Amino acid sequence: MASATKQPATKGASENSVRVEIFDQAYNLRGSDAEYIVKLAEYVDAKMRAVAEQTHTVDTARLAVLAALNIADEYHLLKRNQDGGAVEYLKRANHLSDVLDEVLEDKRAG
Repeated sequence: MASATKQPATKGASENSVRVEIFDQAYNLRGSDAEYIVKLAEYVDAKMRAVAEQTHTVDTARLAVLAALNIADEYHLLKRNQDGGAVEYLKRANHLSDVLDEVLEDKRAG
């Protein structure tokens, strides 16, 4: 499981350093939101461990690539669903706008 420790900011730096552990490897990362960095590290660690269980491989580089592919797949599925939803909302909004225009025109004419 990913773990993290927050390091004090270095002199003149506005970002904090966070030490995280992903798949038993330590990384010092910088960012403005340490909690977010830790959550990302935990997510990547969990993905790598899930891939390791499924593939029974110990090659860390291979596990990292397979985990990255899984994460990329999740991202693209979510993006496709979101993009498709936006198109549907636009179609519905245009339809409702047309209906509203018709109603308003009928009231003006009547």
